[in-house]
Amino acid sequence: MEELHKKQHWETIYETKSPEQVSWTQEVPKTSLDFIHSFGVDKTARIIDIGGGDSKLVDHLLDNGYENITVLDISAKALDRAKARLGNKAEKVNWVVSDITEFEPEMAFDIWHDRATFHFLTTKEQIAKYLDIARQRVNGYMTIGTFSTNGPTKCSGLDIQQYDEQTLTAELENGFDKLKCITEDHTTPFNTKQNFLFCSFKRQVN
Repeated sequence: MEELHKKQHWETIYETKSPEQVSWTQEVPKTSLDFIHSFGVDKTARIIDIGGGDSKLVDHLLDNGYENITVLDISAKALDRAKARLGNKAEKVNWVVSDITEFEPEMAFDIWHDRATFHFLTTKEQIAKYLDIARQRVNGYMTIGTFSTNGPTKCSGLDIQQYDEQTLTAELENGFDKLKCITEDHTTPFNTKQNFLFCSFKRQVN
């Protein structure tokens, strides 16, 4: 029932609020793009945006020439909004409606991008499921953005798990080597600030 409740929560958010009414909206997701570009992968690399919703990251990746993009979100309405915005370009993207902890990908990914999904996992079981999927299906790089210890403790009415560089690195140390971490303030559409931690990781080779 908890998973169903979570899905309904996000479907309602995307059904009732415009991009200007939610805190995570970014016109240009510069930090995410900077991390993705820093990995130096080919334009044919397989990239997945975890919890992508109707984020404009996919727009920019397509404009940059990336050819194998998957966007996953628990909310079908969020993905429908992104598809409508992209028009014919949406046909170039693989869209997946799933809770990340129930995701069963058929392929491996060269880049796993997650801005503000991981921090919604607040139990050891949820985190373990997420990391198990990532260890199985990431053969290149990860970049994860969460609220920092100076950021909010809730988002969209839900509790989140704050991280600092040490605690996030510790969660991923079994399978991934940290490359870089930064903190930055995200300015919301209503002109408030949220402090984020972004870290990039490379999949360890056994």
